[in-house]
Amino acid sequence: MRKLRSCSFSTWLIVYVLFTFTFLTSNIEAFDSFLQLPLYGTTRTRPRSKRVLFIGDFGAQGDGVNDDTEAFKDAWEVACSLSGRIRIVLPTEYMFLIHPIEFIGPCRSKVTIQISGTIVAPEDPDAWQDLSHRKWLYFQGVNHLTIEGGGTINGMGQEWWARSCKTNSTNPCKHAPTAITFHRCKYVNVKNLMVLDSQQMHISFTKCLRVVASHLEVIAPACSPNTDGIHISDSKGVEVKDSIIRTGDDCISIVSNSSRIQIKDIICGPGHGISIGSLGKSNSWSQVQDVMVDGALLSNTDNGLRIKTWQGGSGFATEIIFQNVLMENVSNPIIIDQYYCDSRIPCANQTSAVKVENIAFMHIKGTSATEKAIKFACSNDYPCEGLYLEDIELVSSSGGMTKSFCWAAYGSCSGLVNPPPCFSCSESFIRRTGFCH
Repeated sequence: MRKLRSCSFSTWLIVYVLFTFTFLTSNIEAFDSFLQLPLYGTTRTRPRSKRVLFIGDFGAQGDGVNDDTEAFKDAWEVACSLSGRIRIVLPTEYMFLIHPIEFIGPCRSKVTIQISGTIVAPEDPDAWQDLSHRKWLYFQGVNHLTIEGGGTINGMGQEWWARSCKTNSTNPCKHAPTAITFHRCKYVNVKNLMVLDSQQMHISFTKCLRVVASHLEVIAPACSPNTDGIHISDSKGVEVKDSIIRTGDDCISIVSNSSRIQIKDIICGPGHGISIGSLGKSNSWSQVQDVMVDGALLSNTDNGLRIKTWQGGSGFATEIIFQNVLMENVSNPIIIDQYYCDSRIPCANQTSAVKVENIAFMHIKGTSATEKAIKFACSNDYPCEGLYLEDIELVSSSGGMTKSFCWAAYGSCSGLVNPPPCFSCSESFIRRTGFCH
């Protein structure tokens, strides 16, 4: 029985194999069709990556006429809700009309906004009716954000400037929007963009940590009011480098409670130069420390390297180095002004002041548009101390003489300093204090 069963099983196995072979052979065309792998390059549309979001897929028209704000907001909300690295793309050759918009974090993802086309603001200031006049593109609480792409952000500021009290004193003084505001953001990288004609400030970092801004062009007419290029306030670890800034106000301004600031390889002009301040307005406390400006070309600016404070303020500005700067026809190339007053009415004399100390100006050369190429106007009660000058050569752009001016200012210098300093040249300030180490 065992042998019979064994033979019977073998026989049935042979029959099964022969049947299967015959069936497959007779139906080979059908199986070929069933087993065929999908072909690439067919007319079938492949799905877009979930990691790349095109603003057009959210309804944006990109014609510069229709309002694309909601599409941008929807794309942001999706990107912010996903995990990993997400990219929002505003493609080249399109113009996106964006009304005031807020991008709120924190996000689960690390978001990159690729602006290859153009973003434009509404021309009419009435678009901000019942909204904050300080905000246009407003990022708050966002971490790990990159904005790049080689495109343009145009603030359309002409009508705002025409209505400004800085342009016409009969106009009421009102706030105007900053083009791009980063508030309470961390690990931000802004690069390879052009920012044009902001209504007021172009790029503002407030209460931010670890920021890099590079390869930017920030442009506005010389006559445009309050159009700071890059404004840094209450922030730490900010680096601005390799950028061109031409505006109607400070190219870069660094104000209250900011530290570890690096400014490197900047072209500035026209504008009001590179400024620490203003500090201490309305009797406020301000502190700025650990700032390095290394490498700049300033051309036809109203000021060069400036520290400006209001009377009545308190706090300090300290451990600040300006070095490797070339000036071309600059008014007030080196200036510390503790009597700053940007007001329609004269400012009252006050005794308290923001303390200014341990400030170095090194390797600064070029031409001055004013006679006082070096000016230190400091407080009687809180004089400037620890000022240091080294390798300064500032000559008159008109062929005249240049001078230094000191009031309640004390320091030292080393090497060639022209115009002659108004305090004695002695041993190196850096060696003596060591604050640069």
